[in-house]
Amino acid sequence: MAPVVLIVGAGDYIGAAIAKRFAQGGFTVSLGRRNGDKLAPLVTEIEAMGAQAHSFSMDARDEESVVETFAQIENNIGPLEAVIFNVGGNVRFPIEETTSRVFRKVWEMACFAGFLTAREAARSMVPRKRGSIFFTGASASMRGNDGFAAFAAGKAGLRAMAQSLSKELGPKNIHVAHLVIDAGVDTAFVRERIKQAGGNPDTLPPDTLMNPNSVAEAYWMLHQQNRDAWTFELDLRPYGEKW
Repeated sequence: MAPVVLIVGAGDYIGAAIAKRFAQGGFTVSLGRRNGDKLAPLVTEIEAMGAQAHSFSMDARDEESVVETFAQIENNIGPLEAVIFNVGGNVRFPIEETTSRVFRKVWEMACFAGFLTAREAARSMVPRKRGSIFFTGASASMRGNDGFAAFAAGKAGLRAMAQSLSKELGPKNIHVAHLVIDAGVDTAFVRERIKQAGGNPDTLPPDTLMNPNSVAEAYWMLHQQNRDAWTFELDLRPYGEKW
């Protein structure tokens, strides 16, 4: 039986690249996002690679939805060997315009959803004494920035939770890691933000934006690590990024 990975927040870029990398490595891939019907092209692409893929409409902020998705995978597909939390929530709001609803929603996406995902992953993996749980972080995980109070609060909370889980679950042979994506990734969203700021993404020097496939390789590498040298935190940025 092929090992099973779940990508929570399987979007069109980083999540899709991670899914394809694990499929290339022999995994059966489970994909979760709010609008599961949007995963059909990715499922088709993975199946064309000769791997199996399953899509789920999953709201990572909703406890019942998360619990049900994990149950379906464990009962019908196979035991999870890796779970990757890749939900975003990167929005900019000046503090005067940040409503309590916006702050709560961003926190739910960036932090609370990570808790629900990690808890269900641990419930599956701890009895088997093996598995990997990885979290996608951001620059905001390490430092807040102008207009990103809500996002920074959520991502910093996710990082702190991941650190606690690493200390708790590591001795139980569960590899927990947090990846800091400290740069713009080459996505339509990032390109549009560059245009809104007055720039032209097509004239950027080569490798200014991160290739999702390059990011995916980092997740794959982490899952392959020997436990005598596990990495908890890995920060990724292009060679020319200032930090």
